[in-house]
Amino acid sequence: MDAQVHVPLFRDLLTSGVRGRMRRFLLRRIAPRDTVTLTQRNVYIVPSGPGWALGLTLLVLLVASINYQLNLGYLLTFLLAGSALVGMHLGHSNLRGLRLNLLAPPATYAGRSVTLQVQLISQGKRMRYGVGAAVWGTTHWSWNDVPAQGSATAQISFRTERRGLQALPPLCIETRFPLGTFRVWTVWRPAAQVLVYPEPEPHAPALPLDKAKDTPTARSPLQQDGDFDGVRAYRRGDPPKTILWKKAAKSDTLVSRDREPLHGGILWLDMAHTGSFAGLPGGLEQRLARLCAWTLAAHAQQRNFGLRLGLQEVAPGSGEEHLRTCLRTLALYPKGTRGK
Repeated sequence: MDAQVHVPLFRDLLTSGVRGRMRRFLLRRIAPRDTVTLTQRNVYIVPSGPGWALGLTLLVLLVASINYQLNLGYLLTFLLAGSALVGMHLGHSNLRGLRLNLLAPPATYAGRSVTLQVQLISQGKRMRYGVGAAVWGTTHWSWNDVPAQGSATAQISFRTERRGLQALPPLCIETRFPLGTFRVWTVWRPAAQVLVYPEPEPHAPALPLDKAKDTPTARSPLQQDGDFDGVRAYRRGDPPKTILWKKAAKSDTLVSRDREPLHGGILWLDMAHTGSFAGLPGGLEQRLARLCAWTLAAHAQQRNFGLRLGLQEVAPGSGEEHLRTCLRTLALYPKGTRGK
């Protein structure tokens, strides 16, 4: 019984080892590029499962025709073999000449999926049928027909595990057009990278309060300029969406929502505020996850905040650009961090 159990296990380990070595050998021969044109040098052909079955069937038909001198058997055998060879040629030409272009992937958070958009561009006068794209080694395919002298977009997703600047996985492009007896495929190594932010802590505590610089200032309902809290007189350049049109219709005076933060001072998000390493499971990564959650919360509250990570510091600011700067700093802390 033990021998029967270990034989399949040994066979699987041997097969996976051979495939791994072949995979590494092939990837070393491919230069990373974001745009590649498929030629006869980088397009490969192997029989598919149905192709091997057809080959075995043709062999049986040929042996039977020879033994029994069946002229119709010869005709059927060579007709099917010729059709398979023509299908192999059509399948190869279905990929040959196709140009692949990768659009730069957007930044994402660790543990979430990244969607890659691959443009399949045909410059020829014939349509390309059944062109599939997937991350090499997976079974989640995106199938598309590429029009003549046109393009189609294939969307490929993969999940990120770690924060940092990560290289994109190798992609596989294949077709089994027209008969499915041959698998025509290629491997593509994109040169682009994806920036992965830390995964925000799901239930992070409230924003820290810096008593020296971030004590909320008491604001009376009546401001110094005579405007009520949250409403002020219209200022030139205010966005139309901040204008209270109903009040303007009643009083013939334009007023706007006060978009200034209700908190005084500057909020500093410091790694020292996240507690000791012992108190947070996961250590550094958990600290960065909490800082990421605080950064998103401060941005949502339109706070003027800065970020301190030991010797690294992001000057206080607000807005979308400041948010991206803070998230990028968290993703690459310490400087130059790459996902593994």
